[in-house]
Amino acid sequence: MNQGKTFVTALALALAAGVAPVAQATDNDAVKAGIEKYRQMLQDGNPAELLVLKGEGLWKKRQGPKNASLEGCDLGKGPGVVKGAFAELPRYFADADRVMDLESRLVHCMVTLQGRDYGTVTKKPFAGRGKPQTEIENLVAYVVDASAGMPANVPQSHPKEIESYKRGEKTFFYRAGPYDFSCASCHGVDGQRIRLQDLPNLTKQGPVRAAFTTWPAYRVSLGQLRTMQWRMYDCFRQQRFPKLKYLSQTSVDLITYLGVGAKGGTMAAPGIKR
Repeated sequence: MNQGKTFVTALALALAAGVAPVAQATDNDAVKAGIEKYRQMLQDGNPAELLVLKGEGLWKKRQGPKNASLEGCDLGKGPGVVKGAFAELPRYFADADRVMDLESRLVHCMVTLQGRDYGTVTKKPFAGRGKPQTEIENLVAYVVDASAGMPANVPQSHPKEIESYKRGEKTFFYRAGPYDFSCASCHGVDGQRIRLQDLPNLTKQGPVRAAFTTWPAYRVSLGQLRTMQWRMYDCFRQQRFPKLKYLSQTSVDLITYLGVGAKGGTMAAPGIKR
């Protein structure tokens, strides 16, 4: 079924089940309950499952000048070990001497193990509307799925991991741009919402766990999987900040900050969102 039609159908079902339209609602709790019912309907059959299979094929596929697969890629738990790796990212990698999130680590392995060109690999990391998912997006789906059900445990044992967290925290609260926004403008206060979307207070453990552990996620309204790097990029866009560079230190630091705050939450990515 067309994903746009799926979105409308699920919302119609929620309304038919007794959920009042937002414009007519007088009870905020009832509105939230209706939105939650709609979200639960979306959970039945996540299209990201197909991407997980594609990603597994790409993980094992020999590519690049070195004709190598990514099966020797160390995501933090040893070469080739995928299970549980995403739950402990971002983290410090000695071979690169820096903290890396999943996407930066995958690109690192494409370059070092397969001999591929960094610029070519990272030129278009996110699929355009109506376009097939990119190689990176499919690989991300495969890796994150292997951590489902495990506790988030982003490490803070290495000095550079601690530095990354502190920079991420500073960035989260940094106000700038034409509207003097920060990440905290939307995600540092209780009870805020944009249209039908609640804005979780990511300075609190419960909401940050719920958010961090369900990204990357399949966006029904877009009909595509979106990664954590995309989530950071889109937040910067909505703040009217300068374009966030893919795999930049700032992007990794923000993900580190959120990941540390979500420690102990149960990984449930790839999630599914409106």
